[in-house]
Amino acid sequence: MYRYHFLLILFVFFILPDFVNADTFDEYTNIVLKKMVENDFCREIDSLTLKEISDLDPVLLGIQAGFIIVRTNEGRYSRALVQFARQKIDANNATPMILLERFTTYREGEERTVIASSKNIALFSKFRFSFDLGQVVPPELGGDILFDSEKSGPRLTPLGKAKIYLVHKPHPEAKPMKKDESIVVGPNFDMKYFNGTYQLNDDGRRTGKLILKVDDLGEVVGSFYSDKDGQKYDVRGKAGAPPHAIQFIIKFPRIEQIFQGFLFTSDAKAIAGSSKLVDRDSAFYAIRIE
Repeated sequence: MYRYHFLLILFVFFILPDFVNADTFDEYTNIVLKKMVENDFCREIDSLTLKEISDLDPVLLGIQAGFIIVRTNEGRYSRALVQFARQKIDANNATPMILLERFTTYREGEERTVIASSKNIALFSKFRFSFDLGQVVPPELGGDILFDSEKSGPRLTPLGKAKIYLVHKPHPEAKPMKKDESIVVGPNFDMKYFNGTYQLNDDGRRTGKLILKVDDLGEVVGSFYSDKDGQKYDVRGKAGAPPHAIQFIIKFPRIEQIFQGFLFTSDAKAIAGSSKLVDRDSAFYAIRIE
């Protein structure tokens, strides 16, 4: 009994937060950013000032930071949440700074593949930042933005061919995934119960979004998006023997991983089973999120 309670506590504190902490910002993928720049969801600016941030209504629910899109010198799209702040020096003095609360730079031509990402990066006056490298850089490496507080007030300006776009309204395609409440499992199992998006956890070693589509004959196709870098991998397989069983394969660049599992027959909210990668056998679970 004590072991059961301990495992239940682990589930609540270590698994459920993955869903609670997700927000709309995570759904602004490379494709969505491109659409926003090409349409009336943001405007290009020569510089970003404190006044422009403070005058803008919050774009994302529950997030007060300014939302910008950066087109880097390498032609990549990056999303960022920014705030102006001051760093205390002593009891009487402080220096201006800008905080990159979060940023993500995507690989060109990919939907979610990330080449650089980080949180809570402080830029002080004369600091340059490269969204392609994900680092503060010296002048000889160029950079995409420059923070300057010595002229007409603190401001962020683009460098070289880079461009800054200030987002003024959310995009309808960027919707956070929610737990699905629509599936009602009947007395006869239906292949459509497998269809949907799951958060996959492979033995604590690999996590990501698993999208499954299963036809009436049990043929499985889909995709897996790695939480590590957003890279997309093809999924194929077969379901239906017995009806709530499924076998699917994630095809990585140099190897394939086989998953064998069973869909919960009471509510179809999760798949649990085992996986095999080369000679390593392990356990996995996948919880439906949409």
